[in-house]
Amino acid sequence: MRAAVPLLLALLAGPPVVDAPLPGDAAGLRAAYTRTTAGLDTAIDRWQGRGAIPREAGLYALYQERIVRLLATRPRLAKAVPAARSDVLARQELLKLTAPYPPHKQVKVGAPAPAPALRRFYAEAQRRFGVRWNVLAAINFVESRFGAVRNDSVAGAQGPMQFLPATWRAYGLGGDVHDPHDAILGAASYLHANGAPNDLRRALLRYNHSSLYVDAVLRYSGRMGRNRHAFLEYYAWPVFVRTASGWRRVTGPRRSAQVSQNSNLPQRSRQQAISSP
Repeated sequence: MRAAVPLLLALLAGPPVVDAPLPGDAAGLRAAYTRTTAGLDTAIDRWQGRGAIPREAGLYALYQERIVRLLATRPRLAKAVPAARSDVLARQELLKLTAPYPPHKQVKVGAPAPAPALRRFYAEAQRRFGVRWNVLAAINFVESRFGAVRNDSVAGAQGPMQFLPATWRAYGLGGDVHDPHDAILGAASYLHANGAPNDLRRALLRYNHSSLYVDAVLRYSGRMGRNRHAFLEYYAWPVFVRTASGWRRVTGPRRSAQVSQNSNLPQRSRQQAISSP
């Protein structure tokens, strides 16, 4: 009961501000992750994915993601926050596939499809092709942050599930590669043709030939399958991009109400996670 009192007081105090400092010690990070996740999940229960991300949920999501990003660079500290383990490992895996982009490249961002609509699209694809909804959601998250990142890759991959044109012609079912519904069904079609759901790992390797990519997708999908809040937590996470001068955040809570939809930032490559989840 005593341990619950500080957590309750922290939740009543509200979410951290945009640039709130992160604790530098293991105990502080563990406590911050616990209370931030609790606050975010409470905000999610009120929001339930309907409409734009509320500022409260956005602030908690930003702080939660910042903790994960820090832990991914501090393995010793990460051991003290076991609740964040799968996200930390996934980020470490994707970081190995990430490189800075030249400053002249531009990344375009926009609002993803509404979360309830995405859940319907995943469910439809699961019924039709047998690929679990959370696997499709994890790919959607890694490839484009649920469609928030709008660039084609340097290899020419397009849309929220990042299809190369030839692959889309073969497996896109005649749809629009930029339409989230069509792209999600196309991804399920492609995975099914390559062994999913029976040999999911093989199918994911065909989607992106990197075991690091596959492991990250499976970690995110596993957490979404186990935790009813995880999908909307990820949906609320802001987008960070890697530039030659470091990481920059291009979506999420701002001090002002206005959020730019275009940034003079690097473009996404096929095997480089620009959103660096």
